[in-house]
Amino acid sequence: MPRGRLLAPLILAPPERQRLTEWSKRPTTAQALALRARIILAAAGGASNAAVAAELGVTTQTVGKWRRRFLLQRVAGLLDEPRPGAPRRVTDADVERVIRTTLEQRPRDATHWSTRSMAEATGLSQSTISRMWRAFALVPHRTETFKLSTDPLFVEKVRDIVGLYLDPPAKALVLSVDEKSQIQALDRAQPIFPMLPGQAERRSHDYRRHGTTSLFAALDLATGRVIGQLHRRHRAAEFRTFLDRIEAEVPQDLDVHLILDNYGTHKTAAIHRWLARHSRYHLHFTPKGASWINLVERWFATLTEKQIRRGSHRSVHALERAIKDYLAVYNENPRPFVWTKNADEILEKVARFAKRNSDSGH
Repeated sequence: MPRGRLLAPLILAPPERQRLTEWSKRPTTAQALALRARIILAAAGGASNAAVAAELGVTTQTVGKWRRRFLLQRVAGLLDEPRPGAPRRVTDADVERVIRTTLEQRPRDATHWSTRSMAEATGLSQSTISRMWRAFALVPHRTETFKLSTDPLFVEKVRDIVGLYLDPPAKALVLSVDEKSQIQALDRAQPIFPMLPGQAERRSHDYRRHGTTSLFAALDLATGRVIGQLHRRHRAAEFRTFLDRIEAEVPQDLDVHLILDNYGTHKTAAIHRWLARHSRYHLHFTPKGASWINLVERWFATLTEKQIRRGSHRSVHALERAIKDYLAVYNENPRPFVWTKNADEILEKVARFAKRNSDSGH
């Protein structure tokens, strides 16, 4: 004999189905409302509360709650109920209008909205616009960059390099190698005023250029130690000299795996001849346009933050001395960078981002 209560039939009128479908699919819909719409659409298809809960990753109590609310109040029942206190002056329609405008339109005279321009366009106050944007984590004034690799061997290279990070071969040394080229020796045009209580360090915005240098670096993944060498030029000849430096510093009884990018200086005939004479070296190239996978880039970021960005150097020699001093201090107590994501996690994330980018129509 069947157990449990029989569910009241849930039948949608065409306008209701259209509205619920819009809420469930529109990117600008609040996630809570979109979930409620998906619950009702699934329940209207004849699925049980347990089946809907399993499909959408919620509890059966949640499904039952919104099913009952819909049967009593229809579409209006899915909206949040009024809270105690003074009546709201900003309606749900106002919120939806602001969020949709923010995401789907641009002001006539700018590339993005400000609180002032949105307030003028909607007739609401700047503080109201600001609260809405904070609630939906919208920051129109900010932008971020990205780059998707177009390397046809992207998957294979990611698996190869991440495999080295997470499970390095026995009796081998893994070195993440790259060049930080064209580091500029910059000196401020006027004296720098030091930090004082209540006053940050002050410096002029303009500067004098005194030339450039390039840092060749190899990060030992196991220890975090960095082998570094400075050169005024950035050619295959300098890279070959750096390989000699690596050869002189690493134990002779270990194989050496080098993680490199696709820069032309790494693939010249001279480099191939050097590698032929040193058979214990194995090269692993990162995917084109995916420098983020090379761990030495993270060390370069630390070098820039701690030494280069706010440094003031009156000559290339002074810049090189500062970099050498930083290398020496860093190698006194090196700490390895720990790679945490496996290849499958990385590839799934890239696939999701690529699909999102494709779905946006760009």
